[in-house]
Order: sequence, then structure tokens, then C-alpha cells
Amino acid sequence: MKRRTLLGVVCLLAVALMGISGAWAAEKVDTDPKQQLPKPDGKPADMTKPVQVFILMGQSNMVGMGKIAGGEGSLENAVKTKHKYSYLVDDAGAWTERKDVRFVRMMQGKGLMNNEWMGIKTGTGKAQPEQLFMSTTIGPEFGIGHVVGNAVDAPVMILKSCIGNRALGWHLLPPGSARFEEGDRVYAGYEDAPDSWAKGTEPKPPVLKEGTVTLKGDQLAGWYAGKEYDDDTADAKKVLADLDKHYPGAKSYEVAGFFFWQGEKDAGSAVWAAHYEKNLVQFIKALRKDFNAPNAKFVLGTMGESVKGNGGNGGKILEAHLAVDGTAGKYPEFKGNVATIYTHDMARGGSGNGHYGGNAEVYMDVGEAMGRAMAELLKK
Repeated sequence: MKRRTLLGVVCLLAVALMGISGAWAAEKVDTDPKQQLPKPDGKPADMTKPVQVFILMGQSNMVGMGKIAGGEGSLENAVKTKHKYSYLVDDAGAWTERKDVRFVRMMQGKGLMNNEWMGIKTGTGKAQPEQLFMSTTIGPEFGIGHVVGNAVDAPVMILKSCIGNRALGWHLLPPGSARFEEGDRVYAGYEDAPDSWAKGTEPKPPVLKEGTVTLKGDQLAGWYAGKEYDDDTADAKKVLADLDKHYPGAKSYEVAGFFFWQGEKDAGSAVWAAHYEKNLVQFIKALRKDFNAPNAKFVLGTMGESVKGNGGNGGKILEAHLAVDGTAGKYPEFKGNVATIYTHDMARGGSGNGHYGGNAEVYMDVGEAMGRAMAELLKK
């Protein structure tokens, strides 16, 4: 009996040590520099090459709700306590700045909000000379920008143009989208208003009001199907039309890719969710046409709360997100140029509607994953 008891104790100790070793190994992955991107070298890009522009669109999580400062869940805690994303700080612990990646942000109703070299900007004072807006939150742009900046041997511009609480089925409905009927209602096609009306009737033309901005974008005066698409793409084109102002020294550009993170607003409507895939396919095609970029790559992220195999409106949107991935085979024209990132495992139990609790690590992990997907597509 004593021998068996001793063996049992040894086994328990071994299991405990394995657990400690496993936890240590997991932490080591986070802190091992070999597992992370290199720190920026501070060198400018080769300005003889066209700027490679990557346009970011979506709703509030693409806008960015990850906390920069604070305790658990903040970017400061992740970088300076957990030693993650070490490329964001230099050896002295100050936030790094890339001189080969430009971060420009536009927002409907606010215009130009950021026009600066990519780097975390913090503080309670005024924005720095180049910086127009002192943000306290981040989106996926930093993960995207550092991964893509390392992968592309040319100047890079991360151009974000979006606002929160927008649906692909109404606000972002792309050009070329036709009306459709469901039940006793007709639903809007591009430039129609309102979003639906009784079958057998004809809606009045929308009353447009220049500069109209609302949280939901559903006021009859000033709104029509696709107005947010028009506003966001127009804002991006304003930046590109004045390239040197937004990327000093730039002479030319190419729209190399698009990033899209969106779906929560559509999940609130059974009709929008049912037609999401059709709208998403048209969205990809319309963007490439509008920016004269037929070969531009497209990377999108799923909603973090959406789990494969689940039903409901969120399940329909997830199915649509997965269906357009070039490896799925459903759309042969997207093979090698469209990729979907399944973000559920990165969401840490959070949801898009809850902005993932403001956890900056979610936004960084999703950004890095989307950036890696783009880097792979650019090789093809």
C-alpha cells in the first residue's frame, strides 16, 4: 500500500509539473521575440515606388473600440506587462513609429481624423502637429499595418474610412444592388429609400440633405440605400486625390487591397441577414470597380461571437463570410484574391455588439490575422 501511495504522489507531482511547464510554455510564446514581428527600423520607404494603399471599411469594430490605456484588457497592459506585440514599443518602452506606413482615417461628418506615421499616440494634451485626433482606442489597423508593412517592399498607406452602426443591407448597400420582394414588401435597391415599402406601391424619391449624419443613418431626409457606401468611398477618394498631403513625397499609388469587418447591424434583421451573401459579393466587385483596382485583394473578418454550425441571423452572416473565401470554391473568381478570417477563437468570449469588452488584444490579434492573410494573397 505504501508503494502504491508513493507512486500516486509521484504521478500527481508529475502532472502538476506538466501543468506548470505548459503554462510557462504558453507565456513563453507571448514573450519570445522570435514569435513576434520585428521592431520598426525607423527607415522611410523607397518613394520611387507607388504607394500601396489598403482601404479599411466596416462598422464600429473596424472604427476601433480597443482600449489603449488602463489595466487588464488595455493595449498598455498587453504590451508593457504581458510583453505582447513588442514591435509597438522600442527598447526604452516608448511607442514606436513606422516611417514606411502611413495611417490615414476619414469618418463621415468629421472628415480627416488621422494623418500620421503609424504608431500609438497617447496623452491627454492636444494632438501632435501631424495628428488631428487623439484617440483613446484602437481598431485592427495596427496589427494590419505592421504585418503588411513588413510584407510589402514599398510605401504603405492604411486608409480607414468607416463609421459605426451601419448595415450592408441598407447603409453600405453597393452600387448594382437591385430591389427584391419578400412577403408583402419590396426592399430597397441601391439609391432607393426608404429601406422597404408595401408591394404594389412606389416610394417617393429620397430627399437628400447635404452633410446629414445620424447614428443609425435611418432618417428619411438625407438617406438612401448605399449612402454610407458612397460617403465612405468618396472620403477615401478625397485622400487619394491629394496624395502628397497624406503621404509626404508620394507621386503615385495603387489600391492593393481592402479589409472589411462588419455584420452586427445586419444580424439584427432577418431580411438583411438572408441577403447578406448576395450583398457581400456585390460589395467586393463594386469596390474593385470604383477604385479601378480589379486585382486588389480582399480580406474580411467574421463576427467574433459567430460559431460555425450555429443558426440564426448571425449564422447566416457567418455562412456568407465563409462562402466568399477563395478557398471555399463557391465563387471561382475569388480564388487567390479573397480570404476570410474566422475570429471566434480570438474574441475571448466577447461579441461584436459588445465591442469585445474593449479588449485591445482582440483588435490586435484580429488585425495581425487579417494582415497575414493579406500578405499571403499578395504573393499570388
